[in-house]
Amino acid sequence: MVDTDAFEDIPGTYLFNKDRCHEGYHLNMFCMSLMKAENREAFLADEPGYLDRFPLTEEQRRCVLERDWLGMIHVGGNIYYTSKLGATLGRSFQYMAGAMSGLTQEEYRAMMAGGGRPIEGNRSKSEQK
Repeated sequence: MVDTDAFEDIPGTYLFNKDRCHEGYHLNMFCMSLMKAENREAFLADEPGYLDRFPLTEEQRRCVLERDWLGMIHVGGNIYYTSKLGATLGRSFQYMAGAMSGLTQEEYRAMMAGGGRPIEGNRSKSEQK
């Protein structure tokens, strides 16, 4: 059996486990609804009204409306589902990953082209104290 708690110590890692799956179910179903053109149009026409169709928590709702990409992951969003929202808004996966990392799309691209994040300081949250 995998010790999922060990992943919680890795900076920037949010394991999509059964608890996050349960927490984010309605958020992820909202994102999946954007697979249909008529739903994308309805969402873009009235975002708060469209979100009323889903029993989101206040924090999930805030994250969607404020485009808090990393916040969506924190409240149970799955990156593959939240990417549907990004695509609806004309945002690339690279843009979203950059925003989650505190970088612009260009900075994120340069970091990844340069080999990614350095391992020093990124092994354990205790290293960052």
